[in-house]
Amino acid sequence: MSNRQKMVDEEIQEWASRLEGQAPQDVLVNAVENYAASLILAASFGAEDVILIDMLHKLAPTIPVFYLDTNIHFAETYDTRDKLQARYSTTFIQVQPQLTLAEQAEKHGDKLWEREPNLCCEIRKVEPLKRVLSNYQAWITGIRREQSPTRANTKKVEWDEKFNLVKFNPLADWTEAQVWEYIHAHDVPYNPLHDRNYPSIGCRVCTRAVMPGQDSRSGRWAGFEKTECGLHK
Repeated sequence: MSNRQKMVDEEIQEWASRLEGQAPQDVLVNAVENYAASLILAASFGAEDVILIDMLHKLAPTIPVFYLDTNIHFAETYDTRDKLQARYSTTFIQVQPQLTLAEQAEKHGDKLWEREPNLCCEIRKVEPLKRVLSNYQAWITGIRREQSPTRANTKKVEWDEKFNLVKFNPLADWTEAQVWEYIHAHDVPYNPLHDRNYPSIGCRVCTRAVMPGQDSRSGRWAGFEKTECGLHK
């Protein structure tokens, strides 16, 4: 690690300490004040993301929002996108893979997600994310510590080593109850799959409903030792 990178890491750690315990809106204000010209919100249109879209629209409506369109999302996810765009009179940035589904099947075989889900995620999510984030200095995500053990140490702000930019996680310390309290209190449109035991919603080919008592991300990539698509370290 270079001296410059070490200094940046120390500064961000101090920043994270100051933001710990602060409301998500305060974290967003910090993000906007420091990176307004080079800041973007990532949305998969899950419960956490619709909250951040609502909050950010009220604080700084010109900050762009993007989504990774894998071309295999649930119809309900696309419907939620459309409702949010209508609600906030905006258009989210659509980021697509370089390979169409047909091109991916020709190159790697049909239904790659059933054989090599990591490669499928790399093609349809990670590479497109790298591409869009290369144009920004900071991004905002909806990940929470409570979601899974791999996210338990998430900070409100941190250096994203994988994509080389600052990462804000305003909802890091929120509980699921707080998420739904906000959605209902502010009448925010949300994906109806959440009402059908889908706490975490990804591509329709890799996501199933979760049984009571199971980890909220256990419905993702069932049958594989995989809990993350590679977007978050």
